[in-house]
Amino acid sequence: MTIAAEIIERLGAISPQVFRMIEGAAAYASLTGEPKAMPAAYVLIEEEQSSENERMTGKVLQRTEADIAVVIATRNVADGTGGAAAGDIEELKAKVRSALIGFVPTGNPAGDPVEHISGNLLRMKSGVVWQRELFGAAYYQEEQP
Repeated sequence: MTIAAEIIERLGAISPQVFRMIEGAAAYASLTGEPKAMPAAYVLIEEEQSSENERMTGKVLQRTEADIAVVIATRNVADGTGGAAAGDIEELKAKVRSALIGFVPTGNPAGDPVEHISGNLLRMKSGVVWQRELFGAAYYQEEQP
C-alpha cells in the first residue's frame, strides 16, 4: 500500500467521520470547480526526497522523505462573510492533524512518525474554504530482484 493510500485510509477511519469524500491526487487534479460532496479531503504527495543508498553491498536501500498535502474543502453559507466556513475548517484541521500526527506508515521500519509541517489557507470564496495541511513522512525503498 502506498503512503498516500495509508493516509486516505487513516482519514477514512476518523470517528465519527467528518468527510463526505476522501480522494487522491488524480481526483484533485481533475477538479474544475468545487467538490461534488463536502467536506472533502484530497491527499497528494507534493515532493519526495531520497537519501543515498544506505548499504555498502547488496540491494539498494534508500530512505525517502515525502511532503504529503491534505487539501480540505468545506462549505458553510450560514453567514455572508464566510466566518461559519472558517470555523468549520478549524475543526476539520484539528481532526486531520489528530489522525495523522504520530502515525507511523507501514513502509517505515525505523518507526518515524508523521509530522505536521505547515497549514495554509488556499482560498475562501462563495462560502467555500480551501485549506492545505502539509505533513512529512518517511519510508524506505529497496531494490527489487
